[in-house]
Amino acid sequence: MTVKSPKCEFITRELIDGVCREARLSPRLRKNYNLHRDESEPVNRLLNAMHRGSYIPVHRHLNPSLSESCVVLRGRVGIVVYDDKGVVTHSQKVGEGCGACGFDIEAGLWHGLVVLEDDTVLYEVKQGPYTPITADNIAPWTPAVEDTKAVVEFVKALEKSFE
Repeated sequence: MTVKSPKCEFITRELIDGVCREARLSPRLRKNYNLHRDESEPVNRLLNAMHRGSYIPVHRHLNPSLSESCVVLRGRVGIVVYDDKGVVTHSQKVGEGCGACGFDIEAGLWHGLVVLEDDTVLYEVKQGPYTPITADNIAPWTPAVEDTKAVVEFVKALEKSFE
């Protein structure tokens, strides 16, 4: 039987800076740093470092039904919530100098995120175990990751909506 020793990890500026450096080198312009030991844990906790231009498709967490909570530790993002037809129902700047410093999204709600400042870092808490987003949880109106031109246009339009 394997016994795990207790773990206490501090979220330091050095840790955040390091994850931001790794995100800069990533083709997706973002990098996760897991604070949970195993993706099968009932609660996943992580840092998500992102840079402008990173693409997060509009998605929901319906299958399985999971909610998520995020606090912006550094930088700013724009959160957009949509109805089932792709109509924006709410948008909010979140982070440094904004009216909100975090957000909580219920399961099944279509949402997207645009990075408004390089070196943005979110602290995310999600129900586990980790499951990748499936095709039925990607909005049909969001560009496919492979469609580079449409992705760039989509991200630029989201950025512009938060100016």
